Amino acid sequence: MTTAYIISSKELQEKRQKYVPKGVSNGNLNIAHKAAGATITDINGNEWIDFASAIGTLNVGHSHPKVTEAVKEQVDRFLHPGFNVIMYESYIKLAERLCQITPGDFEKQAIFFNSGAEAVENAIKISRRYTKRQAVVSFIRGYHGRTNLTMGMTSKVKPYKFGFGPFAPEIYQAPFPYMYHKPEGMTDETYIDIKIEEFKDFFIATVAPETVACIVMEPVQGEGGFIIPPKKFVQAVSEFCKENGIVFVADEIQTGFGRTGKLFAIDHFDVIPDLITVSKSLAAGLPLSGVVGKKEILNVADPGELGGTYAGNPVACAAALAVIDIMEEEKLVERAEILGQKIEETLKKLAEKHDYVGDIRRLGAMVACEIVEDQTTKRPNKTKTAEIANYANENGLLLLTAGLKGNVIRFLTPLVMTDEELEKGLTILEKAFE
Repeated sequence: MTTAYIISSKELQEKRQKYVPKGVSNGNLNIAHKAAGATITDINGNEWIDFASAIGTLNVGHSHPKVTEAVKEQVDRFLHPGFNVIMYESYIKLAERLCQITPGDFEKQAIFFNSGAEAVENAIKISRRYTKRQAVVSFIRGYHGRTNLTMGMTSKVKPYKFGFGPFAPEIYQAPFPYMYHKPEGMTDETYIDIKIEEFKDFFIATVAPETVACIVMEPVQGEGGFIIPPKKFVQAVSEFCKENGIVFVADEIQTGFGRTGKLFAIDHFDVIPDLITVSKSLAAGLPLSGVVGKKEILNVADPGELGGTYAGNPVACAAALAVIDIMEEEKLVERAEILGQKIEETLKKLAEKHDYVGDIRRLGAMVACEIVEDQTTKRPNKTKTAEIANYANENGLLLLTAGLKGNVIRFLTPLVMTDEELEKGLTILEKAFE
């Protein structure tokens, strides 16, 4: 590789320090040059296997030819006339497709925004307008964004909330089951029943259900550590919403579009939400989010009450339409399960070798491994987790951590990842664990 590239890499890193605030974190300090599938090449010619997918944004991989073709075709026609000013086809077509593929056989509508947090905020706006109530309930360990309202809904204080308050009022966090850390000797069934009872008691001790507009739940908690709730708990929450006139919102921003081995993670729980928020892998890396769900709820707001300047940008909508086609044509929902199984098998072998490998959990290709001091005490080991992630990121593998206590390695591989790319990544992972 030429010296010019090496110098430019160093220069860019120095300029990043000078011109970009440190509040924007970087898991990897190298400079991306090009990317395809699940491999990124930096400007020095080094390759990186991507187990992060821009935090779950690239289920169809980097630079999928069908996405780039759709984007180029749209760019040649127009960039953004603004849907509020004059309508365009891609917005309407995408709304139609999402209404067709999301759970529920009732009449649906879809509306688009720019980011996941914006989708969550608008789901709340819509729910409040529909129910004429104010309170919002999320869950302990949940993550919903970095805006003021969504920060209030998010559990982890540092780094997301510390020093950024005050937060919006009328936001409450309900208990959420964590099967790996249930009390010693207690059966799963007993623990789940206790958590359901705690959830119901929450609406006696903390907030009255008659004042609650919506309950927002990640079908699998993402930043919280890929915590998978029992089906019985999710169904109890859904039933409670129905009994009390509360809008049930499934936050599928990280779990959607095949990540969990179903098109939407809520399908694993035999529950149909009133509203679903989508983003991340919706548009293969372009800024786009949406709220999809019951027409009677979404259609309550009057003209001008919802929207935004760039909301539903036509280039992003074109990318999203291509993504939905790719998901179907390349059977990526089925591929997610295959990838997840292979990652889980590797982690189980590592657990036999290393006492610090704790719980291994997954739905489809949404896989996590909890790093602990030992398998008996299950005490979180944040230091070891950071060591593993740092080694990976220094040796050709993009790897993320998660969890309220920072002790979870999470896997978000592109669903188009080849067997060869997966093997390369897992080889580096094994070395990181050694």
